[in-house]
Amino acid sequence: MTEFVQQVVDGLGRGGIYALLALGIAVVFGVLHLLNFAHGEQVTVAGFTVYGLASIGADWWLLAPAAVVVAALTGVATERVAFRWVRNESPFTLLLTSFGLSIVIQAAFRMFVGQKKQFARPGWVFDTTRIGGVNLEWYDLAVLAVTAVTLGAVLWLMRRTQFGLSLRAAAEDFDAARLMGVRADRVIAGAFALAGGLAGIAATLILLRRGQADPNMGLDPLLKAIVATIIGGLGSLSGAVIGGLALGVAEVAFRSWLPDEISGLTDGFVFLVIGLLLVFRPGGLISVERAERV
Repeated sequence: MTEFVQQVVDGLGRGGIYALLALGIAVVFGVLHLLNFAHGEQVTVAGFTVYGLASIGADWWLLAPAAVVVAALTGVATERVAFRWVRNESPFTLLLTSFGLSIVIQAAFRMFVGQKKQFARPGWVFDTTRIGGVNLEWYDLAVLAVTAVTLGAVLWLMRRTQFGLSLRAAAEDFDAARLMGVRADRVIAGAFALAGGLAGIAATLILLRRGQADPNMGLDPLLKAIVATIIGGLGSLSGAVIGGLALGVAEVAFRSWLPDEISGLTDGFVFLVIGLLLVFRPGGLISVERAERV
């Protein structure tokens, strides 16, 4: 039982990061029907921001909010520079644009910034505490706390603010929302800002574990977040969160249960289970119906 609790906590700690990124992907998908593969580059931008500030002696109390703000501004900038010009084009054009933007940003970091950049992490990241016979890392507890607070704040934003109501209306029927007075440019820019802020929070948590930034640091979390979004149901905010948490728990469980000889196939077994799930529920755990844009 103790081992099971340990695995669940570890899995939720990992899945919380996936959930934050998946939620950002779902927000943008809701308003543009865009699966944004450049979303991971906001993690990269936040990572090198943290490295730059850490190199001049900034404390983590400054690094964390700076990462969030810079990632949010990056989201707004990518929408304004790249996606606004092809907003009314086909979903395939939007997808290619996101791929191209991702490649350009990665190449720019390799050319002008370099490869891996390491920096010091706070000491408490390595500390553990014992609760009821279970050894818990302070890092995992911090991830769970930050994820819970962030998701609660997003829930409040979506349900209690005018921006949230506009965003939900645009996700359900964008054209009808515009006819009702919703300003398209403001809502879409806000969606990218929100998604970027969530990516910045996720990036901070990733950096606390990694202690280094590199041009590809957002790639693996992005792919896992996209898988989580598909598991939960494309366009479903609650589904994205559930998918991210479930994916994290599944990864830790398989890594623990599989024999050492085949532990390297953890991702393969996880994706096998996901494939079986989608065979029986092609729309994901939570199906979303929306009006088609024509």
